[in-house]
Amino acid sequence: MSHHHDTHDLTHLYEGDQSKLYSGVLAHHEDINSDESRAKVKRIWKVTGILTLITIIEVFAGLMLYTSNANVPHILIITFFVAFTLLKAYYIVKVFMHLGDETKVFAKFVLFPMLLVVWLAVVLLVDSTYHLGIGETFGHTVKAIVGGH
Repeated sequence: MSHHHDTHDLTHLYEGDQSKLYSGVLAHHEDINSDESRAKVKRIWKVTGILTLITIIEVFAGLMLYTSNANVPHILIITFFVAFTLLKAYYIVKVFMHLGDETKVFAKFVLFPMLLVVWLAVVLLVDSTYHLGIGETFGHTVKAIVGGH
C-alpha cells in the first residue's frame, strides 16, 4: 500500500525524524532581499539604536550622579532609572519578543502577570523597609525604657 502525503498536511513531519521541523522545511520566511525583509531588518536596527541610546543616557546619568555631589532626592533617581528600564523592557518585549504583532487581548494576557510581579516586588520592598524602620524604632524605645544597658 502506497503512502502519499498531502502537501498541506504537516502531521507526517511529527512522526519519526523530527529534525525536519528545524531544517527549514517549515520555515515561512520571505526572501532575504525582499522589501518586507529589509523593512524588518531596518526596524530591528532602529530599535537597537533606541535601546543603545537609552542605555547610554542611563550610564551617563549614573556616572554624573556618582561623581557629583548633587543633592538629588533619592525617589527622583529611582523614578528616573525605573522609567528608563521599563521603556527598554517595552521595546524589547514589543519588537524582539514580537508582542507588538499580537492581538491586544493576548498582549494584555501576557503583560498582566508581569505587572502583578512588579507590584509584588514593590509591595515587598516597601513592606521590608517599613519593618526595618519598626525594628530600629522598637530598639530605641526599649533602650529608653530599660535605660541604655
